[in-house]
Amino acid sequence: MIKFDDFFKEVISKGKVKVKFNMNAGDKNYPALDLLLSDDYRWIEMNSWKSKQANNNYSDAEYVLSFAQYYPYGSNYYMFGGFYKIEKIEPEVYDQIGYNLILQNELKDYIKRLIIKLDRPIGRDIYNKPFENVQRDFNPEIYEITPSARLCDFNGYNNVLLLHKDLQIIAKYGAPQWENALKNVKGIYVITDISNGQIYIGSATGENGIWQRWCSYAKGLTGDNKDFKNIVKENGEDYIRNNFTYAILEIFDMKTNDDYIIRREHHWMKVFQTKKFGMNN
Repeated sequence: MIKFDDFFKEVISKGKVKVKFNMNAGDKNYPALDLLLSDDYRWIEMNSWKSKQANNNYSDAEYVLSFAQYYPYGSNYYMFGGFYKIEKIEPEVYDQIGYNLILQNELKDYIKRLIIKLDRPIGRDIYNKPFENVQRDFNPEIYEITPSARLCDFNGYNNVLLLHKDLQIIAKYGAPQWENALKNVKGIYVITDISNGQIYIGSATGENGIWQRWCSYAKGLTGDNKDFKNIVKENGEDYIRNNFTYAILEIFDMKTNDDYIIRREHHWMKVFQTKKFGMNN
């Protein structure tokens, strides 16, 4: 385990640092994560807001480490959103944008990649903390550092292997390369439960191909699959999020007859014996 303090200790040498844990932009319909991932101007605005309350006041801090709650994983997870130099707007103003934030080169490569995990949730009134108190109060650790292009670049049908959590993000934000690639082909896909090795063979024949079918899993979790619903009932929703992966076995032109694709689906079920040993019950 890499502790938060150890990973970010070098930034302390630059001056006094605060850590801001962003949840939403004052409205639960605008999660901070959505603003960060979409490069929305409101991401900077919410970090530049100033009031007389300590929550929205950097006081005499010179820098801020900014994070957005990474809700696909849970309330205790936060994605890194940047290391900024703080410049107060003079004369001072309150209940509006009161700081100019200047993105620093340090840690820039970790933006939208690094995820930390806290021991306990951030309280509503303590999401802006001095750096030196964060480890003591929340015992955060570096949970994950993702490849920078993982959720941006589509690198071929034969190379697709997505965690359910990643599929949820791609479906939510409509990653253009993924959407264009997957909605223009029908196909046979495989879902693997990495906790036990069981697999499920499925087919996608809808108007928007594999994209449409996989989005139903991402948004509805089970894709209205009865067996998956039973898994959720027995183990909880996090089971699928943590254990299911998605890959493609075959792709077909959108004009391909659906009956042929269904026959290919049953062929793969026989190959892997998924009715006997897998999840095609």
